[in-house]
Amino acid sequence: MKVTKGSLLMFAYLRRRIRFDDRGDVPGWVLVTLMTAGIVMALWIVAEPKLSSLLSNALNVSGDPSK
Repeated sequence: MKVTKGSLLMFAYLRRRIRFDDRGDVPGWVLVTLMTAGIVMALWIVAEPKLSSLLSNALNVSGDPSK
């Protein structure tokens, strides 16, 4: 198999493209992470009183064997 200058240039070009193609994806993952954190925080604000009372009731019932 004969290696030509053109094939070396093509190899260098493709290697560089493959190496740098995924750099644009980082902001997308950052955005997804921030949006997920925001959704969790919003749901926590809404559900926190109910979850707190649910946990408190469960601990009160399980903590006293006479009930």
